[in-house]
Amino acid sequence: MTAPHGVAPSILAADFARLGAQVEAVMDAGARTIHVDIMDGHFVPPITMGPLVVAALADQVHGAGGILDVHLMIERPERQIADFAKAGADNITIHAEATPHLHYTLQAIHESGCTAGLALCPATPVLVASDLVTDVDVLLVMTVNPGWGGQAFLPNSIPKLERARALLGPEPAIEVDGGIDVDTAGPCASAGATAFVAGTAVFGAADPGAAYREIAAATQR
Repeated sequence: MTAPHGVAPSILAADFARLGAQVEAVMDAGARTIHVDIMDGHFVPPITMGPLVVAALADQVHGAGGILDVHLMIERPERQIADFAKAGADNITIHAEATPHLHYTLQAIHESGCTAGLALCPATPVLVASDLVTDVDVLLVMTVNPGWGGQAFLPNSIPKLERARALLGPEPAIEVDGGIDVDTAGPCASAGATAFVAGTAVFGAADPGAAYREIAAATQR
């Protein structure tokens, strides 16, 4: 199983009337991680999608050699792990703020056959992850407040990424999510990020494939 890596287009910003075609466009451009934002109307106000969308994309994404990176912005995620794993998730990320049973839930993700991620909201310090370093495959540092697409990147995310990399060492992966575009992806990479969730910057562009390639190039500068 492979943890999220590279630029990960977020389908939250895609045109759902053409979802399959939009995913195909970014995968043809080189994307190998497709990010799926799950929101429940409780942990964050919006409601988005569930296991049915993951299942609908699984064959397409896996057939092209990609992974489905499922980000659970939901309360008590331990209750939903099995359903998302069965639907075809490859990585499942939970929020440190969403359950008191972090170790149990991360263990359940691994037992389901998926890699496990731990997400931190902007106000949550990196040290929250200090006792879970050996239990996570990816640490997701939110670079905006979770729940809404199209927000501006929070500048203090860069020193937070540096602290995260210092805490974790060279492994596991560090993912960033929020306000990622051609201007912010490079600084995040320099600070230690290895996976870059981009929604509006990719699917809000006239040519999502070209937008993906531009952001991917920015992470290598």
